[in-house]
Amino acid sequence: MNDLVLKKKNLESGLRSLDSLAVAFSGGVDSTFLLAVAAKIFQSPDKNDKTRKFVAITAESPVHPQQDVRIAELFAKENHIHHMIIHSGEMDSFEFTANSPDRCYVCKKIIFGQINKAAANLGISHVAHGVNVDDQSDYRPGMKAAVEMNILSPLLDAGLTKNDIRQLSKEMGLSTWDKPASGCLATRIPYGENITLQKLKMVESSENIMFDLGFRTCRIRNYGELAKIEVPSREFEKLLTPSVRNHIIEELKKIGFLYVTIDMEGYQSGRLNRSVVSETCFNLKNQ
Repeated sequence: MNDLVLKKKNLESGLRSLDSLAVAFSGGVDSTFLLAVAAKIFQSPDKNDKTRKFVAITAESPVHPQQDVRIAELFAKENHIHHMIIHSGEMDSFEFTANSPDRCYVCKKIIFGQINKAAANLGISHVAHGVNVDDQSDYRPGMKAAVEMNILSPLLDAGLTKNDIRQLSKEMGLSTWDKPASGCLATRIPYGENITLQKLKMVESSENIMFDLGFRTCRIRNYGELAKIEVPSREFEKLLTPSVRNHIIEELKKIGFLYVTIDMEGYQSGRLNRSVVSETCFNLKNQ
């Protein structure tokens, strides 16, 4: 038995031990894989125990790309999975909109609080999310919130990495196996800059323009009047093609940006966390 097969068996074993389950379902690679594996267990024809309740719960708000919410909705429908969409309301919290470095912690406390409540109303005693081994290598205060709120992390517990999940997703025929990371739109706004509906809409509209042009992996960082474009460096040539470049500049200015620039380092997930890591290192050196 190879390592990947063993990891999946450990994942399935852990899920089978649960009497009920709600999966926090964003429509991304990790949560889709987790939901698909859990669905095979909880919706298996030989499971006649109706007390084994199972549901997918998706948070919807201006912070989450609408495209991801629709993808989640379609996947659940096609696979006959009980699916709930809840309005998580992060934008109602000043702690969140203030956009401090612990924004993700505040956000996850709000979302998991809502998901826990929805699950409890259905008589479901366990909630799981799709965090994996690789998520431990970045600044992820939201993971602390998940632990505090007793959110299970089956993929992490099984030792699954992002590459493992993509490979297994491909073997299972999941269309998300090569889906680029998406994430919360608030991650496009530098820490310390207030999060507003207008800024979020500008980011989402701008990224949709890039997606329509065929840039599957893209971030538009919102620096107020300035839009900074991140795409993989291998796509710089396409990005700088005069017709493409001019179209992007024109459309992003229509959205409200005055200046449009390119990040010469290329796309990198968690780019804005550098300021947090740098500050932490500085404080440690000066203690």
